[in-house]
Amino acid sequence: MKIGEIDINIKMGDITEEKVDAIVNAANNTLLGGGGVDGAIHKKGGASILEQCKKHSGCPTGEARITTAGNLPSKYVIHAVGPIYGRTDSMDEILLYNAYTNSLKLAAEYNLKSISFPSISTGSYGYPIDAAVAIVKQALENFSKIKSTIMEINLIMFSNDNFKIYEDYFE
Repeated sequence: MKIGEIDINIKMGDITEEKVDAIVNAANNTLLGGGGVDGAIHKKGGASILEQCKKHSGCPTGEARITTAGNLPSKYVIHAVGPIYGRTDSMDEILLYNAYTNSLKLAAEYNLKSISFPSISTGSYGYPIDAAVAIVKQALENFSKIKSTIMEINLIMFSNDNFKIYEDYFE
């Protein structure tokens, strides 16, 4: 499907296998690795990702930072920090929106053409997937109105349930 001029693809899979300009890591504030997709990206990507993450000295919730992709097939990893659901005094929606938007802005700054996202904050951070998907779609629609080099955005789901929710919502 298309949003504006951008191809949007919803896929089941492992984000660490994506052959795109950048993959997005659902990172924590330290950027030093963790569980879930964050741990998988650090493990498969190797030490060079961690070394560059250390230079950023962390990342506030809603923001994003970029590093090499190390041993991954993508060129870069954009580390986006989404909110832990229920901990931000009704700022959850804005912070999740900003995590997606700031990742896209960073990709555009680097003149990237393709980017793959996991479902940020919907795993161990507890964000309800049904609410998150609406925020993601709004962020993509708003970003598509800005002139950029991004031509392809992939939304990579790790579970069949999340895939179905995203697929149904985007139709």
